[in-house]
Amino acid sequence: MARTTPHDRPLTEGQPLYWRIATQLLDELRDGTVPPGERLPGERQLAEHFGVSRETVRQALEVLRRSGLVATDRRGSHATLPGLPVETAASLTFPVGARSAGPDAADRATVAWEAPPPEHAEALGLAPHRQTLVHRYESAGADGGGRRTAVTSFSAVALSEVAELARYRDRTDGTGSAQLRRAYDWMRKAGLTLHHRDAITRVPGASTVRVTRWVRDQYARPLEVTDLVVDAQQDALVYEFTLPAAG
Repeated sequence: MARTTPHDRPLTEGQPLYWRIATQLLDELRDGTVPPGERLPGERQLAEHFGVSRETVRQALEVLRRSGLVATDRRGSHATLPGLPVETAASLTFPVGARSAGPDAADRATVAWEAPPPEHAEALGLAPHRQTLVHRYESAGADGGGRRTAVTSFSAVALSEVAELARYRDRTDGTGSAQLRRAYDWMRKAGLTLHHRDAITRVPGASTVRVTRWVRDQYARPLEVTDLVVDAQQDALVYEFTLPAAG
Protein backbone atom coordinates (compact mmCIF):
# COMPACT_ATOMS: atom_id res chain seq x y z
CA MET A 1 0.00 0.00 0.00
CA ALA A 2 1.34 3.42 -0.92
CA ARG A 3 2.13 5.64 2.04
CA THR A 4 0.36 9.00 2.13
CA THR A 5 1.61 12.26 3.64
CA PRO A 6 -0.24 15.45 4.58
CA HIS A 7 0.90 16.89 1.25
CA ASP A 8 -0.69 14.03 -0.68
CA ARG A 9 -4.09 14.23 0.95
CA PRO A 10 -6.27 17.36 0.83
CA LEU A 11 -7.16 19.03 4.13
CA THR A 12 -10.69 18.15 5.26
CA GLU A 13 -12.70 18.68 8.41
CA GLY A 14 -13.05 14.93 8.82
CA GLN A 15 -9.34 14.39 9.37
CA PRO A 16 -7.90 14.03 12.88
CA LEU A 17 -6.73 17.29 14.41
CA TYR A 18 -3.11 16.10 14.53
CA TRP A 19 -3.20 15.43 10.77
CA ARG A 20 -4.46 18.92 10.09
CA ILE A 21 -1.69 20.37 12.27
CA ALA A 22 0.85 18.24 10.40
CA THR A 23 -0.47 19.66 7.12
CA GLN A 24 -0.21 23.25 8.36
CA LEU A 25 3.27 22.67 9.75
CA LEU A 26 4.34 21.09 6.45
CA ASP A 27 3.09 24.20 4.61
CA GLU A 28 5.28 26.36 6.84
CA LEU A 29 8.27 24.10 6.28
CA ARG A 30 7.76 24.27 2.51
CA ASP A 31 7.46 28.05 2.43
CA GLY A 32 10.71 28.40 4.37
CA THR A 33 9.43 29.61 7.73
CA VAL A 34 11.83 27.03 9.16
CA PRO A 35 14.83 26.63 6.78
CA PRO A 36 16.04 23.11 5.87
CA GLY A 37 18.30 21.67 8.55
CA GLU A 38 17.33 24.23 11.20
CA ARG A 39 15.76 23.11 14.45
CA LEU A 40 11.99 23.46 14.77
CA PRO A 41 10.50 25.36 17.70
CA GLY A 42 9.83 23.23 20.77
CA GLU A 43 6.57 21.37 21.30
CA ARG A 44 5.31 24.03 23.72
CA GLN A 45 5.96 26.83 21.22
CA LEU A 46 4.34 24.87 18.39
CA ALA A 47 1.33 24.13 20.60
CA GLU A 48 0.91 27.86 21.30
CA HIS A 49 1.44 28.72 17.64
CA PHE A 50 -1.29 26.35 16.41
CA GLY A 51 -3.55 26.66 19.45
CA VAL A 52 -3.54 22.95 20.28
CA SER A 53 -2.18 20.65 22.99
CA ARG A 54 1.41 19.44 23.11
CA GLU A 55 0.15 15.87 22.59
CA THR A 56 -1.47 16.94 19.29
CA VAL A 57 1.81 18.56 18.22
CA ARG A 58 3.67 15.38 19.19
CA GLN A 59 1.34 13.29 17.01
CA ALA A 60 1.68 15.74 14.10
CA LEU A 61 5.48 15.58 14.29
CA GLU A 62 5.32 11.79 14.28
CA VAL A 63 3.31 11.91 11.02
CA LEU A 64 6.03 14.05 9.44
CA ARG A 65 8.80 11.83 10.83
CA ARG A 66 7.24 8.72 9.29
CA SER A 67 7.10 10.56 5.96
CA GLY A 68 10.77 11.52 6.18
CA LEU A 69 9.99 15.25 6.29
CA VAL A 70 11.21 15.81 9.84
CA ALA A 71 14.07 14.17 11.71
CA THR A 72 14.68 14.15 15.47
CA ASP A 73 17.94 13.76 17.34
CA ARG A 74 19.35 14.87 20.69
CA ARG A 75 19.22 18.53 19.57
CA GLY A 76 15.52 18.34 18.78
CA SER A 77 13.49 18.09 15.56
CA HIS A 78 14.51 19.68 12.28
CA ALA A 79 13.13 19.90 8.75
CA THR A 80 14.71 17.60 6.15
CA LEU A 81 13.10 19.16 3.07
CA PRO A 82 15.52 20.07 0.28
CA GLY A 83 16.05 23.74 -0.30
CA LEU A 84 18.45 26.65 -0.42
CA PRO A 85 19.73 28.25 2.79
CA VAL A 86 18.08 31.43 3.94
CA GLU A 87 19.65 34.64 2.66
CA THR A 88 21.21 36.53 5.54
CA ALA A 89 21.59 40.01 4.09
CA ALA A 90 20.67 42.52 6.78
CA SER A 91 18.58 44.45 4.26
CA LEU A 92 16.15 41.51 4.04
CA THR A 93 15.26 41.57 7.74
CA PHE A 94 11.54 41.86 8.37
CA PRO A 95 10.12 43.88 9.93
CA VAL A 96 12.41 46.88 9.83
CA GLY A 97 14.16 47.09 13.20
CA ALA A 98 13.76 43.41 14.07
CA ARG A 99 16.63 42.08 16.13
CA SER A 100 18.30 38.71 15.91
CA ALA A 101 16.69 36.30 18.31
CA GLY A 102 18.80 35.77 21.41
CA PRO A 103 18.54 34.55 24.99
CA ASP A 104 18.47 38.12 26.35
CA ALA A 105 15.69 39.38 24.06
CA ALA A 106 11.95 39.11 24.62
CA ASP A 107 10.39 39.15 21.16
CA ARG A 108 6.77 38.57 20.13
CA ALA A 109 5.22 38.65 16.65
CA THR A 110 1.56 38.07 15.73
CA VAL A 111 -0.66 38.47 12.67
CA ALA A 112 -4.31 39.44 12.35
CA TRP A 113 -6.79 39.87 9.51
CA GLU A 114 -8.22 43.31 10.21
CA ALA A 115 -8.58 46.89 9.01
CA PRO A 116 -5.11 48.52 9.02
CA PRO A 117 -4.37 51.96 10.48
CA PRO A 118 -5.98 54.67 8.28
CA GLU A 119 -2.62 56.03 7.10
CA HIS A 120 -1.55 52.52 6.06
CA ALA A 121 -4.81 51.96 4.17
CA GLU A 122 -4.29 55.20 2.26
CA ALA A 123 -0.67 54.37 1.37
CA LEU A 124 -1.65 50.86 0.22
CA GLY A 125 -4.64 52.01 -1.81
CA LEU A 126 -7.13 50.12 0.37
CA ALA A 127 -10.69 51.29 0.86
CA PRO A 128 -11.50 52.52 4.39
CA HIS A 129 -12.19 49.65 6.81
CA ARG A 130 -11.14 47.02 4.26
CA GLN A 131 -9.33 44.20 6.04
CA THR A 132 -5.87 42.94 5.21
CA LEU A 133 -2.96 41.07 6.81
CA VAL A 134 -1.54 43.10 9.70
CA HIS A 135 1.67 42.02 11.46
CA ARG A 136 2.73 43.24 14.92
CA TYR A 137 6.20 42.92 16.39
CA GLU A 138 7.41 43.71 19.93
CA SER A 139 10.93 43.41 21.31
CA ALA A 140 12.68 44.39 24.53
CA GLY A 141 15.93 43.62 26.27
CA ALA A 142 16.17 41.40 29.32
CA ASP A 143 15.95 44.49 31.53
CA GLY A 144 12.90 45.80 29.68
CA GLY A 145 14.90 48.53 27.96
CA GLY A 146 15.45 49.13 24.26
CA ARG A 147 11.80 48.49 23.52
CA ARG A 148 10.76 48.27 19.86
CA THR A 149 7.24 47.95 18.47
CA ALA A 150 6.32 47.67 14.80
CA VAL A 151 3.03 47.45 12.92
CA THR A 152 3.06 46.28 9.29
CA SER A 153 0.15 46.26 6.85
CA PHE A 154 0.32 44.31 3.57
CA SER A 155 -1.36 45.36 0.33
CA ALA A 156 -3.75 43.34 -1.83
CA VAL A 157 -0.92 43.08 -4.39
CA ALA A 158 1.43 41.47 -1.86
CA LEU A 159 -1.21 38.94 -0.80
CA SER A 160 -2.10 38.04 -4.39
CA GLU A 161 1.50 37.77 -5.64
CA VAL A 162 3.20 36.12 -2.65
CA ALA A 163 1.70 32.74 -1.80
CA GLU A 164 3.57 32.43 1.51
CA LEU A 165 1.86 35.58 2.80
CA ALA A 166 -1.57 34.63 1.46
CA ARG A 167 -1.51 31.40 3.49
CA TYR A 168 -1.59 33.40 6.71
CA ARG A 169 -5.08 34.76 6.04
CA ASP A 170 -6.70 31.72 7.65
CA ARG A 171 -4.26 31.62 10.58
CA THR A 172 -4.75 35.15 11.88
CA ASP A 173 -6.40 35.30 15.28
CA GLY A 174 -3.96 37.94 16.53
CA THR A 175 -2.75 35.81 19.44
CA GLY A 176 -0.58 33.01 18.04
CA SER A 177 3.10 33.55 17.30
CA ALA A 178 3.81 34.32 13.63
CA GLN A 179 7.34 35.03 12.46
CA LEU A 180 7.50 36.51 8.95
CA ARG A 181 11.24 37.16 8.96
CA ARG A 182 11.53 35.91 5.37
CA ALA A 183 8.76 38.14 4.00
CA TYR A 184 11.12 40.14 1.78
CA ASP A 185 12.82 36.98 0.57
CA TRP A 186 9.40 35.53 -0.35
CA MET A 187 8.57 38.70 -2.30
CA ARG A 188 11.82 38.52 -4.26
CA LYS A 189 11.26 34.81 -5.00
CA ALA A 190 7.87 35.82 -6.41
CA GLY A 191 9.70 37.98 -8.97
CA LEU A 192 9.21 41.33 -7.24
CA THR A 193 11.93 43.97 -7.16
CA LEU A 194 11.71 45.72 -3.81
CA HIS A 195 12.10 49.47 -3.51
CA HIS A 196 12.24 50.64 0.11
CA ARG A 197 11.82 54.18 1.33
CA ASP A 198 12.52 54.66 5.04
CA ALA A 199 11.88 57.87 6.96
CA ILE A 200 13.40 58.17 10.45
CA THR A 201 12.24 60.99 12.73
CA ARG A 202 12.25 61.85 16.42
CA VAL A 203 8.90 61.74 18.17
CA PRO A 204 8.28 65.25 19.59
CA GLY A 205 8.42 65.38 23.36
CA ALA A 206 9.61 61.79 23.75
CA SER A 207 12.93 59.91 23.79
CA THR A 208 11.80 57.67 20.93
CA VAL A 209 12.36 57.47 17.19
CA ARG A 210 9.77 56.55 14.59
CA VAL A 211 10.77 54.69 11.43
CA THR A 212 8.22 54.48 8.62
CA ARG A 213 9.02 52.12 5.77
CA TRP A 214 7.16 52.04 2.45
CA VAL A 215 7.89 49.14 0.08
CA ARG A 216 6.77 48.98 -3.54
CA ASP A 217 7.67 46.79 -6.50
CA GLN A 218 9.13 47.46 -9.95
CA TYR A 219 5.72 48.60 -11.17
CA ALA A 220 5.40 51.14 -8.33
CA ARG A 221 2.66 49.02 -6.74
CA PRO A 222 2.61 49.26 -2.92
CA LEU A 223 3.49 46.05 -1.09
CA GLU A 224 3.65 46.96 2.57
CA VAL A 225 3.94 49.79 5.09
CA THR A 226 5.64 49.46 8.48
CA ASP A 227 5.67 51.86 11.42
CA LEU A 228 8.41 51.13 13.95
CA VAL A 229 8.90 52.97 17.26
CA VAL A 230 12.18 52.50 19.15
CA ASP A 231 13.56 53.88 22.42
CA ALA A 232 16.36 56.05 21.04
CA GLN A 233 17.28 59.55 19.94
CA GLN A 234 18.34 60.37 16.40
CA ASP A 235 18.06 63.17 13.88
CA ALA A 236 15.67 62.82 10.96
CA LEU A 237 16.99 60.77 8.05
CA VAL A 238 15.43 59.56 4.79
CA TYR A 239 17.14 57.04 2.53
CA GLU A 240 16.13 54.72 -0.32
CA PHE A 241 17.46 51.48 -1.82
CA THR A 242 16.33 48.77 -4.23
CA LEU A 243 16.63 44.98 -4.03
CA PRO A 244 16.38 43.17 -7.38
CA ALA A 245 14.11 40.17 -7.80
CA ALA A 246 15.67 36.77 -7.13
CA GLY A 247 17.08 34.86 -10.07
